[in-house]
Amino acid sequence: MYKGEKRVICHRLSIVGNVSITSGLIQRSKKFGFSICLMTTSFKVYEVMGARMEGNTLLRTNQYKYNGKEIGTMIEKNKIANQSVALKKIRNRNDYLNEGISILDNLANSLDSDMDYLCVMGIEGNAAKVYFPRMFDNVSWNGRKPRIKSDYLNVTLDIGYTMLFNIVDAMLQVYGFDTYYGVFHRCFYMRKSLVCDLMEPMRPIVDYAIRKAINLGQCKMDDFELYGTRWCLKMKNNASYIQFIMAAILDYKDDIFLYIQRYYRFFMKRKSVEQLPTFELH
Repeated sequence: MYKGEKRVICHRLSIVGNVSITSGLIQRSKKFGFSICLMTTSFKVYEVMGARMEGNTLLRTNQYKYNGKEIGTMIEKNKIANQSVALKKIRNRNDYLNEGISILDNLANSLDSDMDYLCVMGIEGNAAKVYFPRMFDNVSWNGRKPRIKSDYLNVTLDIGYTMLFNIVDAMLQVYGFDTYYGVFHRCFYMRKSLVCDLMEPMRPIVDYAIRKAINLGQCKMDDFELYGTRWCLKMKNNASYIQFIMAAILDYKDDIFLYIQRYYRFFMKRKSVEQLPTFELH
């Protein structure tokens, strides 16, 4: 440390965008046990330096031993409960919105019953049919169609979910999880199923941020171009869209970190499913 320089205590350092890092900082990250996560502007991790628990064999052993359905079911219940909370955040709710909240609450409670994977998937799908038309009742909603870019709203949702996926991926990597081995999403080649699992209860963060951006005129069809049947965000608008989505996600940065931390401790101590942490929307 230079004379007069302030000392900074780091537990974890995330760097978004381009930066120069000294070898001294990297050495100190290893010595004092904090990680440096390098990300693109969309939060995609391209390197983790310093302290990381990639050799956490006990954690991964516990992951591979688990083949139940209870954790995945509880995560989906958490997601549907948060969808209900997101609708409750909307001002001037009408009967249509209140009806949706009631249906979502009942669907979430139904997951307390013992049921197989396909039944849980069916309840998740029913919840989506109730939730999305009400969350986006301020525009013409044509259904959730991931990755096919069928309209500007679906493109914006894909952008937001990708950013959320990336920040959850970064935190799971730091703890040493096998991010490809999930508890609900099926394991497929090169799909980070665990990241897909744990971001589920967080998705309403993105949904509500986009609804708010539409109301404020920050998200609109004129910001996009149509190429054949696919909508794409105009290059000049990339920064503004990343900015309002990033602001919404970073507002929950502590909540996301603590959720991942509690999930890590839950798996390491092999606690009962009743002690599974939940992610709370506020």
